[in-house]
Amino acid sequence: MNRRIVNIIDAVETSDGDGVKIFRSIGSYSLPQLDPFLLLDELKSDEAKDYIGGFPPHPHRGFETVTYMLEGQMRHKDSAGNEGVIGAGDIQWMTAGSGIIHSEMPEQEDGRLWGFQLWINLPAEQKMRAPRYQEIASVNIPSVNNIEGKGRVRVLAGKVESVIGPVKDIATQPLLLDVRLKQNEKYSLSIPSEHTAVVYVYKGSLIINNDVLMAQQLAYLSLGESIELSAKCDGASILVLAAAPLNEPVIRRGPFVMNTQEELQRAFSDYREGTLVK
Repeated sequence: MNRRIVNIIDAVETSDGDGVKIFRSIGSYSLPQLDPFLLLDELKSDEAKDYIGGFPPHPHRGFETVTYMLEGQMRHKDSAGNEGVIGAGDIQWMTAGSGIIHSEMPEQEDGRLWGFQLWINLPAEQKMRAPRYQEIASVNIPSVNNIEGKGRVRVLAGKVESVIGPVKDIATQPLLLDVRLKQNEKYSLSIPSEHTAVVYVYKGSLIINNDVLMAQQLAYLSLGESIELSAKCDGASILVLAAAPLNEPVIRRGPFVMNTQEELQRAFSDYREGTLVK
């Protein structure tokens, strides 16, 4: 059964970090969360003033952050000793677990910075696990052509046909794809039927079952085993995100995502007392 669009969300312009201009779809007032996805931001600007402040050191507990770059560079540094720079086509997947303090700062003073940040929830049994950091260079991210052999599907996490993405051992069994279709091209993709799934258009325009999506629009999809994607005459570049829902209580505020109010209060207390990082 093909998945259909349940709702279309327009990304809204806002800011985060030290005044960084972003476009938020998941995590906005229109779509506060979508189990297990907590946030999806697109950062895109040619103006240094929109991004130069970056995301100075800040804490996280109880979930995972994913940063994927299209253009420009971002430096990651965290309290677990991990540090690295990701550029065009690279991805980093940080599991905050029991607690981590990290920063993400632009490695440029001009030019375009374009990328995404995704937050994915952790199950209760893993919220206090040890933090972990995975950084994968673009050259190590596999790709497959679509049926017509024209477009490209980058497999960052999960499996497409026989191609397996490099991000490993994630509780929600995510599928994260960067799909780039030529004009009027079609692509059929299988998705685990129980997974929550969304499509975000970041360039061009897309048709799903006669519904049209434009750039900076996200479609929340119904349950089903596959999705049919059709690019319009200007082509389409999209993120396809799918993951197993956790079906657990979500108590969140700021940088912490827990299951109970008591756990949330403990996270803030640990941060104030300097014991968040184990």
